[in-house]
Amino acid sequence: MDKLYNSVCDKCSELITKKYSTSFSSGIRLFDKQYRGPIYAIYGFVRFADEIVDTFYGVDKKSLLEEFRKDTFKAIDSKVSLNPVLQSFQRVVHSYGIQSDHINAFLDSMEMDLLKKDYSQQEYETYIYGSAEVVGLMCLDVFVSDKARVEELTPYARALGSAFQKINFLRDVKSDLEDRGRTYFPGVDLSNFSDSEKKRIEEDIKKDFDKGYIGINLLPKEVRFGVYLAYVYYTNLFKKIKNSSSTLLLQKRIRVKTRKKLYLLTKTSLKHGFSLF
Repeated sequence: MDKLYNSVCDKCSELITKKYSTSFSSGIRLFDKQYRGPIYAIYGFVRFADEIVDTFYGVDKKSLLEEFRKDTFKAIDSKVSLNPVLQSFQRVVHSYGIQSDHINAFLDSMEMDLLKKDYSQQEYETYIYGSAEVVGLMCLDVFVSDKARVEELTPYARALGSAFQKINFLRDVKSDLEDRGRTYFPGVDLSNFSDSEKKRIEEDIKKDFDKGYIGINLLPKEVRFGVYLAYVYYTNLFKKIKNSSSTLLLQKRIRVKTRKKLYLLTKTSLKHGFSLF
């Protein structure tokens, strides 16, 4: 395949990542160069699938997502696609042995967003596994080539992905409820969302965070700092959410300002540079 074409496709995934997420793109830039392109490709793939179900109003989302799934596996099978995002992604799938089960689990969770408005405990766990945990496992396949090592790190990668996703649920609770009529947390009536329910969710997130942090320390040094920076960003977002009432979460989207992110990047860089992490 033409190197220029692949380079253009890879640049598309990089652009998508940088435009959609300052947090993750900042972390990726801190990876050793060999890891950046593959992670951009994974992010571009999952981002576009998520956009179909969350923002493509006025179109048949179900048919579009089905087409996206077919195009994804067609690209993987044929090892080529004129869709630049899928071209980059299929190359990563083949280069790093990304499992089809993980890809299907992710797309299944995206489909759940089209079909579900509230979730049982089992559905909640299934959704988080597919929408977040397997994305972490795809990245882990890029980071670590030894399969035994991947298996060892899998529980930690899943925990970190789960923590990030649950924080996103709390951050986006207003838009999910008002714009999409969606409630992820099992047994929680968001129209009567209480501080005690919020605290219970936060305690669950804390357990995932603590476990995920252990795994960060076990990652190869070439990617450890970048993943840690994402952890730092989410830790600060989590603190802001914990300091906000359940009522406030239903009124506004809690976020970490760009200036604060730059401060965290500088602080974390100095800490890393002096071998404090």
